[in-house]
Amino acid sequence: MIEQKIDMGLMTEANNRPHALCIPYPAQGHINPMLKLAKLLHQKGFHISFVNTDFNRNRLIKSGGPNALDGLPDFRFYSIPDGLPPSDPDATQDIPTLCKYTPINCDAPFKELIAKLNDSSVSGVPPVTCIVSDGIMAFTLKTAEEYGIPGVLFWTTSACGLLAYTQYHQLVERGYTPLKDAAYVTNGYLDTKIDWAPGMKNMKLKDFPSFVRTTDPNDFMLNFVITETALVPKAHALILNTFDTLEQEVLDAISTSQPHTYSIGPLHLMMNQIQDNRLMSISSSLWKEDVTSYIDWLDKKEPNSVVYVNFGSITVMTAKQLTEFAWGLASSKKQFLWIVRPDIVAGETAMFPPEFVAETRGRGMLANWCSQEQVLMHPAIGGFLTHSGWNSTLESIASGVPLICWPFFAEQQTNCKYSCVEWEIGMEIDNNVKRDKIEELVRELMDGEKGKEMRKNALEWKKKAEAAARPGGSSSLYLDKLVDEVLLPK
Repeated sequence: MIEQKIDMGLMTEANNRPHALCIPYPAQGHINPMLKLAKLLHQKGFHISFVNTDFNRNRLIKSGGPNALDGLPDFRFYSIPDGLPPSDPDATQDIPTLCKYTPINCDAPFKELIAKLNDSSVSGVPPVTCIVSDGIMAFTLKTAEEYGIPGVLFWTTSACGLLAYTQYHQLVERGYTPLKDAAYVTNGYLDTKIDWAPGMKNMKLKDFPSFVRTTDPNDFMLNFVITETALVPKAHALILNTFDTLEQEVLDAISTSQPHTYSIGPLHLMMNQIQDNRLMSISSSLWKEDVTSYIDWLDKKEPNSVVYVNFGSITVMTAKQLTEFAWGLASSKKQFLWIVRPDIVAGETAMFPPEFVAETRGRGMLANWCSQEQVLMHPAIGGFLTHSGWNSTLESIASGVPLICWPFFAEQQTNCKYSCVEWEIGMEIDNNVKRDKIEELVRELMDGEKGKEMRKNALEWKKKAEAAARPGGSSSLYLDKLVDEVLLPK
């Protein structure tokens, strides 16, 4: 569906302008970084077509209003059907279902959209000259090949997460997964050392993305990841939202199979180079934010005095786990800002006991959604209790904020391991959440010696992240190389 009426007066724009078609995987944590990348490419002179699914298009309009997808004359939004049955319009769709059916259901509509865009009499835009696709939307590579244009994959994971995924086929071949039975998740087997993965040190099986924790050789996600990572070398280039000094050894290992690898993060710091306020105002939030209240609340707090709690856009937990987190925070006596999505408790609405609300009144604030980058950069934030998603981890690093990690699924386990062991900015919570342990870790994060050391390390990484993202930094230079070497028509 085309979101904008064509202004025939704009058709005089030079038709040889490069045109990047950007298609994210249809989940919040993938849409956000893809939109940032699209804005950076727009700044480099590209016409941008940004493709959402119809489902997420409707969510974006609901959260941002009827003009949410107006875009600009040379930065346009389109949508295609995902072919899935109706689901909760305010919640992320089921991830395995999306992974299974998006390549099947979106392929034909995606090709139809390109055909329409390439018909200037219909679209009024330059022909598509490159496709920038999410790493797990690699079905688009065939389309790029058919059109004879570069097909580039943007994996929105960490580099260490992607490298861990690329080892799945070896883990299967060597017999580490599937597990022999369900008891192997809890009997210590996951502590098995994996010392042969290139570019990865001190790894255990539990540090690999969670889809290895299956007993089913036909497990869809296990096999999906093997299939998708096998396509990485076939892309014209690989883009990662990271920076060299953070993951150099991992990036070197990835480059052996995909030499055209470009690390251009942290993307949200790269955005500081964009001066166009109209472009910067384009949002991608699938949830409505209440900006005024939580920022006003933080403005009244002392520096490094507030624990920020957010488990991202996909993590779900049991009501019991929510209660344990709540009472752990309450017992710590620390101030906190907790983002609680309506769908965070599996199968029901998140509810807090009245006693918890009374106990934390004045020092705790609950909100449905927020601008996380804005929160993490606020001087009042002293620590982050996180699910260890890559956007959250990288934004925390770029803000100099230490972590308590409670990884939920996918490569969050790998991000947690690197945060706690390699970068020394985090502490891990066992999956079996207990309020006493939460209280202990929150106190250590905010006041303890380990917390001070983690904060010091986080601030050092912040300096390195800022250096990479500024003009002339490694990520800025990689972005220029990506454009010049791969994306511009030859």
